[in-house]
Amino acid sequence: MADESAEKNVLAAGAPLVNISDVSFAYGRRPILTGINMTIPRGKVVAIMGQSGCGKTTTLRLIGGQLKPSQGEVYFDGQPVHTMDAGGLYTMRRRMGMLFQFGALFTDSSVFDNVAFQMREHTDLSEEMIRDLVLLKLNAVGLRGARDLMPSELSGGMARRVALARAIALDPLLMMYDEPFTGLDPLTMGIIGQLIRKLNDALGGSSIIVTHDVQESLQIVDYIYFMADGKVVAEGTPDEIRASDKAYVHQFVWGEMDGPVPFQYPSAPYREQIYGAAHA
Repeated sequence: MADESAEKNVLAAGAPLVNISDVSFAYGRRPILTGINMTIPRGKVVAIMGQSGCGKTTTLRLIGGQLKPSQGEVYFDGQPVHTMDAGGLYTMRRRMGMLFQFGALFTDSSVFDNVAFQMREHTDLSEEMIRDLVLLKLNAVGLRGARDLMPSELSGGMARRVALARAIALDPLLMMYDEPFTGLDPLTMGIIGQLIRKLNDALGGSSIIVTHDVQESLQIVDYIYFMADGKVVAEGTPDEIRASDKAYVHQFVWGEMDGPVPFQYPSAPYREQIYGAAHA
């Protein structure tokens, strides 16, 4: 029996941290995802890219168990997320961290208390230990000196870094980032990007980044999934994505105005609208 248990642990250690298999999801009759497959290896940073509304954030919600797939399976660390009850999901989420698009800090709590929140909520650690750990996390994002500031006193980039410190408070096995670069200046964007990479490597976990920022992401991720209309239309390493000859990927990576995603919203021919059908 002991040998069988040891064998399972070995298999789990070599298995992907997250596995999404043939997953579809719909809000009522409106399909959002159709038969997607993704693998998130341990220790890697993976990006999910695509236009707004293509199902990127929905994918994160399926991994976190906020949503259940209409079809298919979602596994986290070998456990079926799609069949977990509330207790199982609560336990699983303690091993996940989430950085929301605009930080979502508690506005009436200090920087220190924002980062300490999860430790107080989910552990029995003493306040002395919590203090040391909070300062450690804030030091990792360069904001130990901002411990007593309120969120209203922070710049956008500082708030995002505090939110990152809070997200890694319990050393999560999986970090999920929902548009972490939105609204940041180029300098702060570079800082956040490097923090994501360095913290992932230091914690030994995995990270999933949902983003529109192609060039910044290509510098820090190990693998990319491109989504369109609820499907995975391309995937590969950063070098493979840069060299892709798929029209949609090429347009997205290089920011081209026209392509598979048209510049003009569907309409009647321009000449016809200007001069009338008789002159078209």
